[in-house]
Amino acid sequence: MPYLKNYLLLFLVTCTTIYAYQLDFEGKTLPSHWKAQETNPKSSIQGGTWIIRQEIQPRRSKVLILTHIEKNSGNTFNLFYNDSFSFLNGKISVKFKAIKGKADQGGGLIWRVQDKNNYYIARFNPLEDNFRLYYVSNGRRTTLASTHVQLDPKAWHSMKIIQNGNHFQAFLNGKKYLQGQDNHFPNAGGVGVWTKADAQTAFDDLIIKKK
Repeated sequence: MPYLKNYLLLFLVTCTTIYAYQLDFEGKTLPSHWKAQETNPKSSIQGGTWIIRQEIQPRRSKVLILTHIEKNSGNTFNLFYNDSFSFLNGKISVKFKAIKGKADQGGGLIWRVQDKNNYYIARFNPLEDNFRLYYVSNGRRTTLASTHVQLDPKAWHSMKIIQNGNHFQAFLNGKKYLQGQDNHFPNAGGVGVWTKADAQTAFDDLIIKKK
């Protein structure tokens, strides 16, 4: 079966059904059925704008990027996600690059999203040199796991999450840094990307494999 981008594929592997979806953001507009929302917004007006933009380095490619977020600060979380995937178990990965931000930089993945105030996050912050996993419950963020990691702040990196039941594993550039267990969100939910406050971050090649 040929590998097709931007389509939902069905694989049968050892009698296990695995659904795979890849989003490369090469279209002219934002993908349909995705939501741009904020946790703890500063006002009723959306603080940031998600756009598709041409990226020249390291290769010529279109990416998803959050712009015009200078007024966001503190505990405002910027979400771009799809809640129609119904992700429970499997793998999620994305490429990301921190562009700028005074209060915060970087970002990462969200999954098992119940709504804009309830979900899991894995994020890397080059200002703090740390990789952390949280849960957000009713808009309040709580740390589940954290480690010190130094990465080139101006380079593209990859992040991957493996979720199986209540057990998670979190990877940066193919290396496992975090693992643990949590039971706050036992039900399936949406998948997407996340930044905090004024972190302007680019994302590419979001891959979701659920089983």
